[in-house]
Amino acid sequence: MAKPATIKIRLNSTVGTGFFYVTKKNPRNMTEKMVKRKYDPIAKKHVEFKEGKIK
Repeated sequence: MAKPATIKIRLNSTVGTGFFYVTKKNPRNMTEKMVKRKYDPIAKKHVEFKEGKIK
């Protein structure tokens, strides 16, 4: 069987609140670490989220 094209990743908040999103990405097309600006409900503002591994 072939490997799936997408993998699950965890987007961790850079503010340090401990909040995270879980999303998918295709590592063949996007080789660098994903960085997105999303809403952190604990900080109550939009901040950068950086990719981390799911344990």
